[in-house]
Amino acid sequence: MARSLTAFQHNRRGIPLFAVSRTLLDAPSRPFSTALSESQEMNEFMEYMEKLKNYEKTGVPKGAGTDSGDGFDLGRMRRLLHNLGNPQSKFKAVHIAGTKGKGSTAAFLSSILRAEGYSVGCYTSPHIRTIRERITLGTTGAPVSAKALSSHFYKIMEALDMAVKLEKGHLSQFEHSAYLPKKVHFAVIEMVDSPLHKLTAIQYQGSPLEPDIILCLAVSTPDHAGLGGARDATNVISSSDLAASIITNIGEEHLAALGGSLESIALAKSGIIKEGRPLVLGGPFLPHIEHIIRDKALFMCSPVISASDPGNKSVLKGFSRSCETPHQLCDILLLIEKDLQVSIELFDVQLRLLGSHQLQNAATATCTAICLRNQGWKLSDASIRTGLECAYLLGRSQFLTSKEVEMLGLPGATILLDGAHTKESAQALLNMIKVALPEASLVLVVAMANDKDHLGFARVLLSAGCLEAVCFTEIDIAGGRSRTTSSSLLKDSWIQACTEMGCDFLDCKTAKYELIEDQHTQFEGKMGCQSIFFTEGSLMDSIRLGHEILGAKSGTQRGIIVVTGSLHIVSAVLGSLEG
Repeated sequence: MARSLTAFQHNRRGIPLFAVSRTLLDAPSRPFSTALSESQEMNEFMEYMEKLKNYEKTGVPKGAGTDSGDGFDLGRMRRLLHNLGNPQSKFKAVHIAGTKGKGSTAAFLSSILRAEGYSVGCYTSPHIRTIRERITLGTTGAPVSAKALSSHFYKIMEALDMAVKLEKGHLSQFEHSAYLPKKVHFAVIEMVDSPLHKLTAIQYQGSPLEPDIILCLAVSTPDHAGLGGARDATNVISSSDLAASIITNIGEEHLAALGGSLESIALAKSGIIKEGRPLVLGGPFLPHIEHIIRDKALFMCSPVISASDPGNKSVLKGFSRSCETPHQLCDILLLIEKDLQVSIELFDVQLRLLGSHQLQNAATATCTAICLRNQGWKLSDASIRTGLECAYLLGRSQFLTSKEVEMLGLPGATILLDGAHTKESAQALLNMIKVALPEASLVLVVAMANDKDHLGFARVLLSAGCLEAVCFTEIDIAGGRSRTTSSSLLKDSWIQACTEMGCDFLDCKTAKYELIEDQHTQFEGKMGCQSIFFTEGSLMDSIRLGHEILGAKSGTQRGIIVVTGSLHIVSAVLGSLEG
């Protein structure tokens, strides 16, 4: 199965969440001739998207995701869809909400459906090489052609112009919708604040059904998806059109925009629960947070399936890097009897998405698949297994291949890319490393947006026992620097965390190994202790420095260079591979 491309592309003039700017030629990983052809084919489409509001680039206002006077106006999306004939009413939908795990859960579920033989039209954002990657079609997930994308844009451009005028210019890039001719049964919509936004519409091959559009929705947030259920632009699906809702997890992502507390975030996410329609919970949740969600489900008469139920006996049994495609071996064992019943046993499942958190996401997707099967959809145990094993996302605990590290000029290096940018995702990353390579020394290369919890992120990763160095760098966010954290400010947060935690560090202020080595020798002579190097430099200089630091250490295992802090930095590395 072809890999799903979901990491970020960096354009100097900005990347909309639903459509890129016209400067496809800025894409570092795109061959010039192909990029030029696509730029000519879709020039007007991309120019149009540049004119719309881009909250990814500017950041989301305080309270924007709350059900209050400060919240985004969901009426804009409803009015736009009304002018387009309410296409969202022509298929069944699955909504996915939460603060982490949504992209992976959507990837697992979409892959399961493809494995059963469903033709899947999938929208993801952002992309890494070309905007066409955002919309994939068929049983293999082939990207939409430039010609088709441009053609369907022209068909709805008049309605979009009318909407922009009606809303006095307040229509955002995320409230833009596009169509592809396809008969569909239902859609899987990942909608809230993860770095991956996805809508998947499914058509069973040979279906006599007549609905003829795939609706691709996008919403206004700083990190490439919706803010919350109550005011999310995708929250326009009625209960009669909804097959199921999924809430994967509740964390502190976009705390200010969602009301300032975990409780307010839980209330926002529970806005996707619709009357009488089943709710699948990922979790685990804090008890009082789960209580808030279950109370809403009870009020809406929605039965609940929890992947964190004691009946989930799934286990992670091992990890293998024996080939170029690492995987973890898992048993997925579910016997859930509370509310809706779920029962399945899948032994020795080989997941390409790594970490115990991905096992939980796989269990959540499996619960959802069985929920759909209970509603009459054909989904065999064999298809569930195959789908889980084929699911893959770039930038989620992704080890570069030997060929890729050679292309970076670092033969023999072990480089891990992960888009973690919260303390929760940092902990998941650290847990995965401890399972995969428990004795490895670590060098971190970190860049982050300025609206993240830098201190909390640092505290988690500083708890790693074998941390040798942290190399701070800077990357564009949505094609600009307005949300970029300077490497010096980022370093200040880590210095504060070190001071709090009693960690020894050496601020080297350089990405040149010779200078660091001299400073470290002097430092050890004075202090008599090992310290963590802190350096600043460009992205590639930092990665090379990490390779030099690890190469200078003795031992059989040279260690891992971990590039993290944002999917933007992951994209920059991947883009350089085909530069």
